[in-house]
Amino acid sequence: MAQLLGDAAVGKALAQLTGWIGDQEVIVRTVELPSFPAAIVAVVDVAKHAEELDHHPDIDIRWRTVTFRLTTHSAGGVTERDIQLATQIDEIVARVLAQDS
Repeated sequence: MAQLLGDAAVGKALAQLTGWIGDQEVIVRTVELPSFPAAIVAVVDVAKHAEELDHHPDIDIRWRTVTFRLTTHSAGGVTERDIQLATQIDEIVARVLAQDS
């Protein structure tokens, strides 16, 4: 089972990420993309990476606003796997924003 991160470790990791908030139970990022198609492109790319990692975020799509929620359900909170996926989500969102501008 993955090792849970404490509040200090989560806080340190969040400081290195873009726009994420949270605690040792869940980390969350909401991003507004330029258009609905851009939001879907980002979600599809995140889904591909999540599938490769066998680690799936909760994703809420509201027009062009997308919220990603990460937690490791089997461990009962945030683990390094969540931080790893959050880092990939940041890279994906940055790429989609750059392509659509």
